[in-house]
Amino acid sequence: MAHYSSFESLEVYKEATSFCDDIWNTITHTTLSKDYKLREQINGSSGSVMDNIAEGFGRGGNKEFIMFLSFSKGSCCETKAQLLRCYNRNHIDKITYQKLNNKADDLINQLSKFMNYLKHSNRKGAKFD
Repeated sequence: MAHYSSFESLEVYKEATSFCDDIWNTITHTTLSKDYKLREQINGSSGSVMDNIAEGFGRGGNKEFIMFLSFSKGSCCETKAQLLRCYNRNHIDKITYQKLNNKADDLINQLSKFMNYLKHSNRKGAKFD
């Protein structure tokens, strides 16, 4: 893996941003916009996925980055639970639920692989260079 100078250039961050945007589009184009509590929860948790990647990257060390990637993964799982509530409350249809849920699963998988890569990397992080 090449050294990255910004979190924005990480593929996992790009995917997290796309996922967050998809959640926002769902909020604005469905009845979810009127379910204020659930809307705010899912908007926050999906944003937290990308925010934790950025914060972890900014720490400059692999151990801290792995910890924040773990938080990101947890936020993605939280978003999946909220998606199920959206579906059960008829805010989204089955196709939308499956599409977003699959995207969340892919993101969780990417985060897990990235964490595993960092755990086995000989490089400790930018702040140790």
